[in-house]
Amino acid sequence: MGKQFILFLILAAFCLLMPLSLAAQKKEQVKILNSNSFESSKEVGEGVRRFIGDVIFEHNNATMYCDSAYLYSKQNIIHAYSNVHLNRGDTLHLYGDFMRYNGNTNIGNVRQNVILKDENATLTTDSLDFNTKTSVAHYFEGAKIINKEKNTLESIVGFYYANNDLFIFKDSVVVKTPDYTVFTDTLKYNTETEIAYFLGPTNIYNEENHLYAENGWYKTNEKEFQFNQNARYQNKEKILMGDSLYFNDSTGMGIAIDNIEMIDTAENMILKGHYAYYLREPEKFHVTDSALLIQVTDKTDSLFLHADTLRSTYDSSGTYRILKAYHQVQIYRADFQARCDSMVYSLEDSVITLHTQPILWAEGSQIVADLVKVYTKNQKIDYFHLIGSSLIISQEASDKYNQIRGKEMKGYIRENNLYKVDVFGNGQSIYYTKNEKEIVGVNFAESSDLIIYLNDGQVSRINMIKQPTGTLFPPDELKENKLKGFQWYENIRPKSKQDIFYWKK
Repeated sequence: MGKQFILFLILAAFCLLMPLSLAAQKKEQVKILNSNSFESSKEVGEGVRRFIGDVIFEHNNATMYCDSAYLYSKQNIIHAYSNVHLNRGDTLHLYGDFMRYNGNTNIGNVRQNVILKDENATLTTDSLDFNTKTSVAHYFEGAKIINKEKNTLESIVGFYYANNDLFIFKDSVVVKTPDYTVFTDTLKYNTETEIAYFLGPTNIYNEENHLYAENGWYKTNEKEFQFNQNARYQNKEKILMGDSLYFNDSTGMGIAIDNIEMIDTAENMILKGHYAYYLREPEKFHVTDSALLIQVTDKTDSLFLHADTLRSTYDSSGTYRILKAYHQVQIYRADFQARCDSMVYSLEDSVITLHTQPILWAEGSQIVADLVKVYTKNQKIDYFHLIGSSLIISQEASDKYNQIRGKEMKGYIRENNLYKVDVFGNGQSIYYTKNEKEIVGVNFAESSDLIIYLNDGQVSRINMIKQPTGTLFPPDELKENKLKGFQWYENIRPKSKQDIFYWKK
């Protein structure tokens, strides 16, 4: 909503307000200023006078014109017929085919082809009543208001409460401007505070956006809006839902509270939580309180990420989104799971970086390091890069584990299986050899660098580079069968998308 809507409502208020001052609280008699002829006889009625041709009346500084009229002097009532025209000052004009006006009760009823016009706006209806004593005016058979910018408001019923500076438009309310269209059940507008209130189902449309809510307000001066009850905002690429949506168009700042769901159809991403903060320029947002990110691929292979806080910014060029997760980060996808204290996901190169005690589970392998980088391609893991105190473990039997250790590693994934690992610096490995399904030996190998090939999770070949040593032992004769830093974390591995909300120590 913008300046046009503000102007539109102000003009509408001005138009309906003016008739309320047509009659004062004092019971003044109607004054006859002009008529071409008049009748006063028993046929017309006792105490009744009929005026014909160029009739002009005056009451409480308001002037009325018509083709003919009946004046009931005792009752101080006028019935005006044909080409009724009432004006106050030079700017406000009220037209109709018939008007009944009671000078004692200050109630006026204008009927048929009613037009209320000033220099800024025009209201058309078939029935308009006004009460100068209670300072209330209303229409009840439908009206249309058009201002000079061609903005329109239509509703079946409309009220103006001058003492409360309040407009109420009810039943099939439609506001149209060049920028947007509003459909609502009830619209209230306070001319003093210049706040519009939406009550009941409300839809706001323009070429790119759709906003829906069932309750809310709009501060026209501050350009702030608050929408509640099933609030939903949607454009071509994004959908935002929540119990409460607030936005300040002047500052570009927005806040969403409770049951938040943000859907990015362009990036196949869903964000959920109970508190979200948004800034338009430069665009960024964060989500907290049960924050959840879903990277949608298909029904069985979507990624689910939970953290205390999720943040989104763009890179320095403003081209690529960067997602950051803070504190007790856990990830679940069918082919891999992970946890760490903080994470960065760059959509430019589809790299997930896990910081602070990261653990990655890929199929049957557990992967730990000081820093873990996961490179994805077509929304699948392509390879991972382990930096510092790197260790890969897979369980071979209840008390036997294949292990690869080094200062730095790169692991390559093909069809969701780890098939090759490059080890750089202080390379060590322990792996168990099998004869069909029976373990027949355990191999301990050391080398500065290692290239390890795997087949179906089993080590098939090791290339040892720079000062290699290797020994094959019987299955239970390797005394030190755990490499430095060995820890098996299967008990804290998230095994479903529900598990990511529970942080196990």
